[in-house]
Amino acid sequence: MSATTTGKFLKELREKNGYSLREVEQATGISNAYLSLLENDKIKKPAANNLHKLADFFKVDLRELLSLAGILDVDAAPPRPATEYVFSKANLTEDEEEELLQYLKFIRMKNENKL
Repeated sequence: MSATTTGKFLKELREKNGYSLREVEQATGISNAYLSLLENDKIKKPAANNLHKLADFFKVDLRELLSLAGILDVDAAPPRPATEYVFSKANLTEDEEEELLQYLKFIRMKNENKL
């Protein structure tokens, strides 16, 4: 699809699949008026929960819709899990690091004995 906006993308999806605005409204609970405004790019920042409903209905990746709407930058690096920060050597004292290593050895030994 050559859509460049959220509205154009959704309209192409709807038309490609042969749905009327009323059918999409009935399936998603999103009003016909809202859908029309969205498809005609009158709504620049659609609600993420509506995009979620539409992604489910049309069986498309929610991230793609969120990206088109400017809510999500899919090219940005994913956020680092909090555990990476907490367990980073730079954030641990020597004592904490040693305690974590000992605990990890204990868990691994315990799991090996279960096998």
